[in-house]
Amino acid sequence: MRYEFRVSGVVSEALVEAFPEFDRVALSDETLFRGPVIDEAHLYGILARLQSLGLHVLEMRQLPESRAGPRAGAGSSGNVGEGGTPRAGEARDPET
Repeated sequence: MRYEFRVSGVVSEALVEAFPEFDRVALSDETLFRGPVIDEAHLYGILARLQSLGLHVLEMRQLPESRAGPRAGAGSSGNVGEGGTPRAGEARDPET
């Protein structure tokens, strides 16, 4: 599972180091942390860490799982697009 935590303010580099498992996006007056959460205990641990560092959580949400399939050339024939349709420039099988 991946989660996003939105906290108020721009988080200092020193505090960012307390969350090495997360990517950080600094906005003008908020900071987003995005990354993996293993289970419920891990989630509560992250929330406790945020609180102990004085960070105010504005929003927490589970991110949707990536539904991207294998990339062309990575074990895929690469000639069929989404929905089973041929990619541009590919001939359609007349029997289908």
